[in-house]
Amino acid sequence: MDNVSNPLGSFLRARRELVTPEQAGITGDGLRRVPGLRREEVAMLAGISADYYLRLERGRDRSPSVQVLESIARVLQLDDEHLEHLLALVTEVPRRRRRRTRREPVPPGVLSMLHSLVQPAFIEDRYFDILATNHLAQTLSPGLTVGRNQLHDLFLDSEEQARYPDWTGMTECFVASYRQAVGTDIDDPRYIELVGELSLASPRFRELWARHDVRAQRGSLIRFEHPQVGALTLNREAMTIGGTNGLTLVVYHPDRGSADEDKLALLASADVPFAETSRNDAPSSSRPVHSPAAEHAADPDVR
Repeated sequence: MDNVSNPLGSFLRARRELVTPEQAGITGDGLRRVPGLRREEVAMLAGISADYYLRLERGRDRSPSVQVLESIARVLQLDDEHLEHLLALVTEVPRRRRRRTRREPVPPGVLSMLHSLVQPAFIEDRYFDILATNHLAQTLSPGLTVGRNQLHDLFLDSEEQARYPDWTGMTECFVASYRQAVGTDIDDPRYIELVGELSLASPRFRELWARHDVRAQRGSLIRFEHPQVGALTLNREAMTIGGTNGLTLVVYHPDRGSADEDKLALLASADVPFAETSRNDAPSSSRPVHSPAAEHAADPDVR
């Protein structure tokens, strides 16, 4: 059953496959046909019947109690963010398919503040589309240009991938953050379109998407391999913009007194030509997204 019609089952199955018997305290019993825990093992450790757990994974019971879900979460070793996501999957919220605009306008005051910042900064939506950016952000990477999509570039643009020495770790963080940002709104056409495209084109994306990792954005270090200044390490801070539907201000800043601060100052003084730096009606990605992927993305949980 696909992820749209049975998100709870897809999530439980993916997370069950990530827990080894040893992690769950089960002694080895020879060869196993499935990775991770068996359904009956999860049920036993959670204190519920195997038949009931099977009904949950198959979408036949969509109203389990909080206590049951918390017991399952304990067995699956879910952290608070994954538990919150699990509970949200069974919350009875009226669902209605609705058309979304591709772009939410950036508030004028926020846009003005963005261009007054002396550090690289940009505004992204929950799909990681770049909605607005300042000049210094674009000196770090062409991928931080209005109209580009960071997920698209991270998985499908080889030049962009080469800019990030920690590409493997970045892909993990971005996919987990994307799933957290969209939450249970999995009938969103933009969500289906982007996941479908990446799932068809990127084995790495398919691998990570199948894990159902969920993680909110938080402060972290990001490393660049820059063609002008070489290795560059910056702090990445993401701040939600109040009064908007998921817009985030992202700021990169160096440690004070570091060589990275000097390198960033050098980039700031350079006259690097770029295209328009902010536009609310920009295209949704760096390339047209319409492709056979959208037609084959009825199940965004491509495995």
